[in-house]
Amino acid sequence: MAYTAIDNPELYFQAKAYSGTGSSQAYTLDGDEDMSPNFVWIKNRGESNAYHMYDTVRGVEKRLRSNGNNAETDESGGLTAFGSDGFTVNTSGAVNGSGENYVTWCWKESATAGFDIVAYTGNGTDDTDIAHTLSAVPHLMLVKKRDDGGAVESWCVYHHKNTSAPETDYLRLDGTAATDDQADRWSDEVPTSSVFTVGTSDETNRDTSPYINYLWSEKQGFSKFGSYTGNGNADGAFIYLGFKPAWFLCKNTQDAGDNWILHDNKRDTFNVTDNGLAPNDSGAEFTDVDMDFLSNGVKMRNNTGRSNGTSKSFIYMAFAEAPFVNSNGVPCNAR
Repeated sequence: MAYTAIDNPELYFQAKAYSGTGSSQAYTLDGDEDMSPNFVWIKNRGESNAYHMYDTVRGVEKRLRSNGNNAETDESGGLTAFGSDGFTVNTSGAVNGSGENYVTWCWKESATAGFDIVAYTGNGTDDTDIAHTLSAVPHLMLVKKRDDGGAVESWCVYHHKNTSAPETDYLRLDGTAATDDQADRWSDEVPTSSVFTVGTSDETNRDTSPYINYLWSEKQGFSKFGSYTGNGNADGAFIYLGFKPAWFLCKNTQDAGDNWILHDNKRDTFNVTDNGLAPNDSGAEFTDVDMDFLSNGVKMRNNTGRSNGTSKSFIYMAFAEAPFVNSNGVPCNAR
């Protein structure tokens, strides 16, 4: 029996907490394995400052923000290089201010790990198929219009467990809105192992505008993109993942006004895990959404509507620190 497709998650995902220097600085990832990242997402933990997102497809110094619908900008003070085991940043206070505390989350693009980055140009035509190289069906997609042609547009999120008909629905990464049902984002088409489909919305397919799409497909023991129902109790919902999580992002899909909630294993190295961030909001780290990272999943330890509201529906996105049981049948340790 195969318990995992990936014994060593550090080859494809790593998080890192670091203190800024205020001068150009190369940061090495903490894992035992070298990992050259293709997607780097950075947040100043202690300040109200934008999330900065960079990838190797768009290139260095090309910044997007998860907490806003801003168009892509060139920023010499941000990420200046992708390294063989990390990245280099310049002097911007959003990524490397002197004495400031930061966290970064880094992914390696790989079909093995179920992650692809696709840049495309919109054509405004309904039912447009765009190729990807996952060789598997995408379970989660984050799409962003990169320019301000026509108007700036929000991040459009596809999640395969977002209602029973996810191809008609979407969420906004940069907002707090509940799930919305609109056929013009994905053209009512479920993505396949070779293409994803976009409709006529400017959020996903404005004629001549450039877009970026981050696509993930679940890999057993490494990543999971699912849903759960909250119980409104401090002895909260348990979400089985099949691995010890390194990173967990969730969103209340029913109620408008609730932030996305993000936790990782670098800002909290033991339970209770309570240092949260909201990728849709520029605010600093908060400590009022408790959860436990377990050897096989996540246990909610709060009754907030943001992550465990009574009978509320949530979607989540999670990546592993270690598989619950590796391919040799060896279980991982709890925290």
